[in-house]
Amino acid sequence: MTAWRLLAAPIVALALLVPAASGAAAPGPGSAGVGDPLFPTAGNGGYRVSHYGLSLVYHPSEGGAIEAKAVIRARATQQLRSFHLDLHGLKVGEVLVDRTVSSFRRRGDELIVTVPEAAIPRGERFVVTVFYSGVPRTYIDPDGSSEGWVPTKDGAVVVNQPVGAMTVLPVNNHPSDKATWQVRLNVPIGLAGVSNGRLISQSVTERRSLWTWRSSDPMASYLMTASIGRFRRYTSAAADGTPILTFVDPSFNQSAAQKSVETTATVMDWLTEKFGAYPFDTSGAIIDTAQVGYALEVQTRPYYPSIPSARLQVHEIAHQWFGNDVSPSTWQHIWLNEGFATYAEWLWAERAAPGRAGVLFRQYYALPASDSLWRPAPARPGNAEHMFGDPVYIRGAMALHVLRKQVGDDDFYRIARAWVRRYSGADAHTGDLRRLAERVSGEDLVELFRDWVWTDGKPTGY
Repeated sequence: MTAWRLLAAPIVALALLVPAASGAAAPGPGSAGVGDPLFPTAGNGGYRVSHYGLSLVYHPSEGGAIEAKAVIRARATQQLRSFHLDLHGLKVGEVLVDRTVSSFRRRGDELIVTVPEAAIPRGERFVVTVFYSGVPRTYIDPDGSSEGWVPTKDGAVVVNQPVGAMTVLPVNNHPSDKATWQVRLNVPIGLAGVSNGRLISQSVTERRSLWTWRSSDPMASYLMTASIGRFRRYTSAAADGTPILTFVDPSFNQSAAQKSVETTATVMDWLTEKFGAYPFDTSGAIIDTAQVGYALEVQTRPYYPSIPSARLQVHEIAHQWFGNDVSPSTWQHIWLNEGFATYAEWLWAERAAPGRAGVLFRQYYALPASDSLWRPAPARPGNAEHMFGDPVYIRGAMALHVLRKQVGDDDFYRIARAWVRRYSGADAHTGDLRRLAERVSGEDLVELFRDWVWTDGKPTGY
């Protein structure tokens, strides 16, 4: 392999570095983390990213190695003499800040870049370009599950919740810092390179295939993908005209795959009726076998390890509103993602069985106070091992059902739609939801949120 041969492209700087103004605060390093309660070292301080450009060449004949270039456009939120990016494994060949070669060092999953020449002033825009290569390593979560780059029989699936994006590219790896994305995947002929957003172009040479994808809506790093494999492609559209582009491992039953594509459109139409306009300009799915054991709400194109049930599609597509368009400000508030997506399943069940959400609520509420459902509280999972537990998903959905019953159906759906409108393309936390719900409904909801969201133990009197 000749390093960067397939990646050669001009580097365009967005801004020139200028000396700090006299009397300004002394420049310093950006922090190695944003202080997330569950992942203290995730993300980085001192800057905000506006756009990622990833060009990745995949070499299955070389053990699944990649050679890649990441171009990161950012704005300094403080005077910066150095800053961090999150990167797991992989070998960094060169880093440039704007047009200048920069020194760097590695410390664990941190890539620490020293700004050449003068510090970057607060408010200044800058461009970081990182050339890197190697065989990506799957990241193992605190709960033992796999994420990030996960090899498959003919390529890889990329599923990043919560911190796996750093196995694919250097990144400000936290949902509070969203950006637009463009991903170019260069793969051997016969394979597809699938990412988020719209497929902008696809070109083929004698031996290689280049796929270019663009996500024009802000996206958290945990929701990006760069999946590679042999796929059958299916196209469709939702009732509002949103194109649906789905990639399915050809070993799966073709008629079942086609039905799942049709269900995608049906679910999108139903969710739009409930929660407002679909938030993105494209939809679809990636259905491919990988040793992960879960589905994931990849933005615009959810990942499923097998042909999904309609209920599972409801869950993952509901996340496009709750989790993807409106993301948690810290991972402590992931119940805002999972509670809404789980409750969407319950509401879907009411199409065939009116009142089904209430039946499910009562079944779960009948569990004894000693059951693990009741602790930790949804908004206080305590550590990363508990962030995907029943309190986050099921008790989170129960909290929303109690809210619906207290404020009534009309106000409940007004709250859900207002939530998406108010925080579209951004992030929010539990307190934001309570305050918005109180404004919409005119009710005091402190006790409800205290009992159902913030406090360990089974709420009484319901």
